[in-house]
Amino acid sequence: MKQGTILVVDDNRNILATVKMLLEDYFETIVAIASPDNIPARLREDRPDVVLLDMNFRSGMNSGNEGLYWLRQVKKLRPQAQVVLFTAYADIQLAVTGLKEGAADFVVKPFDNAKLVAALTDAYRKTAGTKTAVKAGGSGMFWGQSPCMQELKAMVEKVAATDANILITGENGTGKEVLTNEIHRLSLRRDRRLVTIDMGAVAETLFESELFGYVKGAFTDAKADKEGMFELAEGGTLFLDEIGNLGYSLQAKLLTALQRRSIVRVGGSSQIPIDVRLVCATNRDLRRMVASGEFREDLLYRINTIHLHLPPLRERREDIPALARMFLDRYVTMYNKPRMDFTPAAERKIAGLPWYGNIRELQHSVEKAVILGDGRMIDEQDIDGNTAAAEKPLDEVQTIDEMERRLIEKTLRECEGNMSLVASRLGVSRQTLYNKIKKYGL
Repeated sequence: MKQGTILVVDDNRNILATVKMLLEDYFETIVAIASPDNIPARLREDRPDVVLLDMNFRSGMNSGNEGLYWLRQVKKLRPQAQVVLFTAYADIQLAVTGLKEGAADFVVKPFDNAKLVAALTDAYRKTAGTKTAVKAGGSGMFWGQSPCMQELKAMVEKVAATDANILITGENGTGKEVLTNEIHRLSLRRDRRLVTIDMGAVAETLFESELFGYVKGAFTDAKADKEGMFELAEGGTLFLDEIGNLGYSLQAKLLTALQRRSIVRVGGSSQIPIDVRLVCATNRDLRRMVASGEFREDLLYRINTIHLHLPPLRERREDIPALARMFLDRYVTMYNKPRMDFTPAAERKIAGLPWYGNIRELQHSVEKAVILGDGRMIDEQDIDGNTAAAEKPLDEVQTIDEMERRLIEKTLRECEGNMSLVASRLGVSRQTLYNKIKKYGL
């Protein structure tokens, strides 16, 4: 029985054609692209359950760095998708690195047809199992016992049933999207769709067509009318993640739609009424951006009827042990491992690390420990704290290396992974950029 959607990314078009034919009997929808630069758009448009991702593209690099970068982007933009890595270089260390970064499996070229199909269908079953668990299990939000989170929970329970627009703030990895899911689940709109769009991943030229849709003939590739995100979310909730990344000129267009409660498709003339509950999220200080002229004050007031702030993990340390154990139980089940536990030394290390990457970093660290664990106990050396500076707040960054890492990471996000553009903006060669990415593990 064919089911699910798979995205295949490989710059060898012969391989794309071969894999597509091989998978036709297994997947309902197969999307094949040759350029990784199109990954963000395809994740938004096609919402794949599984991604088969080549590790090396035509840049001439064969270290797998570009593939690892795109693996991280997929896990960031569509964390529920399972990623299977595809490489011609049978490098065990690279395989381990890919697994550490969240890949579900690793397939070496030239590939065995049966093994490739098995890896991809197994990956799909993990995705399907996660979907079922979320559907059946209700809330996916971990509140913990810390006073700050209990206060937040009380506030959410008060406002969720209203139609008030909500702004969620917090550092990367604190769970802003999970909180949005909880708000939608508790709302009167829970039987309608929750539509998510990452404003940081949408090019300015595509903003209007993504949010408002377009009519046939509006531009060269507009071969049929297409609904935008506002229409897709009709009667439900629209989540605009990373709202602080929206360009100033485009903020006025969003504000107009919110004020009029109607949109006009690109190339069209008819006003289309919209009924959505808006939730926005950002890790930036929007009031400071207003003061510096980067964000419209009237738009801030429109999206900020209710402000919810998610504290960083280091400010709710009493919740860390329970969170770590929750992730441990989850991944032991997901990866069919025997029952595992933390040693006292591991528990002390988990409780003591700063976790600048917040819940996301803790989750990935526990997942890696489960994947690589050979026994029933996870010890302190199995807990990876080396990524602790990855999301360190800027006012705590003290070294040149940390500043350089943050700049490269920021530019990679802004350029949506276009390596040539990143290198050009930073004023370095493409080879130097790859060396820096490898150095900092980006």
